[in-house]
Amino acid sequence: MNIKNEKPNYLIDEKSPYLLQHAYNPVEWYPWSEEAFEKAERENKPVFLSIGYSTCHWCHVMEKESFEDDEVAEALNKDFVSIKVDREERPDIDQIYMTFSQVSTGQGGWPLNVFLTPEKKPFYVGTYLPKKYKYGHPGLMDVLKGITNKWKEDQAAVEDSAQKMTVMLNTLDKREKDKPFDVGVFKDTYNYFDKSFDSQYGGFGKEPKFPTPHNLFYLLRYYSANKEPKALKMVEKTLEQMYKGGIFDHIGFGFSRYATDEAWLVPHFEKMLYDNALLLMAYTETFQATGNGLYKDIAEKIITYVTRDLKSPEGGFYCAEDADSEGVEGKFYVWSMDEVVEILGKDEAEFFSKYYPISEEGNFDGKTILNLIETNIETIQENKEVKDKLEEIAQQLFKEREKRIHPYKDDKILTAWNGLMIAALAMAGKAFNNSDCIDQANQAIAFVEKNLVGDDGRLYARYRQGDVKHLGYLDDYAFIIWGYIESYEATFTTDYLVKALKLVEDMITLFGDEDGTPGFYLYGKDAEELIAKPKEIYDSALPSGNSVAAYTLLKLGKLTGRKDLEKKAEDMFAHFAGNLNQAPMAYTMMLSAKLFAEQPTKEIVLAGKKDDPAIQTMLDRLNKKYLPFSVVLLNKGEGDLDQVNDFAKNQVTIDNKPTAYVCANYQCAQPVTDADVFNQLI
Repeated sequence: MNIKNEKPNYLIDEKSPYLLQHAYNPVEWYPWSEEAFEKAERENKPVFLSIGYSTCHWCHVMEKESFEDDEVAEALNKDFVSIKVDREERPDIDQIYMTFSQVSTGQGGWPLNVFLTPEKKPFYVGTYLPKKYKYGHPGLMDVLKGITNKWKEDQAAVEDSAQKMTVMLNTLDKREKDKPFDVGVFKDTYNYFDKSFDSQYGGFGKEPKFPTPHNLFYLLRYYSANKEPKALKMVEKTLEQMYKGGIFDHIGFGFSRYATDEAWLVPHFEKMLYDNALLLMAYTETFQATGNGLYKDIAEKIITYVTRDLKSPEGGFYCAEDADSEGVEGKFYVWSMDEVVEILGKDEAEFFSKYYPISEEGNFDGKTILNLIETNIETIQENKEVKDKLEEIAQQLFKEREKRIHPYKDDKILTAWNGLMIAALAMAGKAFNNSDCIDQANQAIAFVEKNLVGDDGRLYARYRQGDVKHLGYLDDYAFIIWGYIESYEATFTTDYLVKALKLVEDMITLFGDEDGTPGFYLYGKDAEELIAKPKEIYDSALPSGNSVAAYTLLKLGKLTGRKDLEKKAEDMFAHFAGNLNQAPMAYTMMLSAKLFAEQPTKEIVLAGKKDDPAIQTMLDRLNKKYLPFSVVLLNKGEGDLDQVNDFAKNQVTIDNKPTAYVCANYQCAQPVTDADVFNQLI
């Protein structure tokens, strides 16, 4: 029996949308707090820790089946202290216990349900747990009964197991010494993707399929460094097929989290800010690499979605939209044949269905997920009349769809994810010569600076409804630094480089090892001390903070002439060489950074006023090219570069003409004032 408590539990005063979703469960939930662990110790009870996020479909399912159930609540309230954690607000907690899950069971996912001792040490873990056994998942009631009995009969054995697991978690980051990086890893990683590539539908491996844009970043850079055309072809095929599939919302735009099938047709319908930010980067870079306008069109659709549906009035970006509406996954997004005919009329519905097939039987629970999988999109791209008419029809359907009950929107604002979107918008604005895009990035930067930076300059991780919480993690620093760097190259606002350098120094101080060991911890030395201190480099759904830190250290070092920053990145590659050699495909963002370090870098300084037509022409030529191993500075002659780069300040206009300086591989070409000659140099 499911019940809805009239009296809330201890989550009611939280701001996390995920925690508030559980505030009226009959389970006596606590937020992660010393109060909860002190209660567990005082009453000698194990802790039931449940981790998830507000737009997680299976988290909703488990809540309905178990956490709203009075029998489950009675068992948990009697024999456990129950704690709810929002993984997006506390990635430090999530990382530690997810690692425990992966090491002890070989799998992970959300909801993540972990049983701990009152000292926070884990001894048992599961993901989705229905109330009773089904789908091959053990029943939560059986698990609770078994753990209760074990705790009462042999608590010492449970605590001994938890202690061993905690020791294991603290030894995972130990590195093998004297293992140099093997440059053959670059080719090995390419070969891995080549072998696992799905030539029919794009992507790698079998279903479920995740976009994982940093894998595409790596292949693009490998293509650029090695002139390997197949690397680019794999990227193009993947990006085209993802767009053609149902993982892309063809009516309201934006990408869903992942697809459950090989053809990218059926997504889990939640849309995450970080996926769309990283995919915006991938489509932008592929446009630069190919000049194919399709990728620009798709990138602009992502921008439309994000700025329309995920942007806060104050300028920051919200986290996500749910998969479910009215308790049904995907209901908001799918269509019946009758609906489409009623909205469009028979003739237009038939025209639309030639490109976006709709049928009576549908392709998802009797309804249709719109897609272009069987359509040749070149016929659309090459026929303006068809393209315009399809866009007009999609707009009609969008207006009708807006009348439906919308999926839940997680309206918290995370610093790290905003850093990714800032970087993506700046990159796109630069490549497409789109000033509005760059303005959106600038507004998000202003939001972060106003709302998520403490008086002492410390970054914070989360903002919601005026409430700021959680000291910023490594990802917050690394991703915002990336945003500053990309925004500098889009605007040449020198203050962005000054702020990036300040954040880099803070990152080194807060997350670096006291003894100088390379790499950065996930949480700062001023934060809560947990049972382990991860130094993670695995690039999962998001690139790791360490990978992005290495990339930004290199890029910022080259922009400012700070060799010490480049050295820090090189030290990281050496320190993590054993990981990179052993399983390089798990660290593709780190490998992209390493490729940047290995390749001859083009260092380009333009001297002149930004609004000078000659400078604008050079920038236009520059920004349309795919130059992943380059950095660009503008010496405006205002003395502002003096504070960040001793060398570039001396690269000035010649004969009062806008001038370009191009250096590569420690050699500088003669400065040029002609845009065509500049074009040849780059």
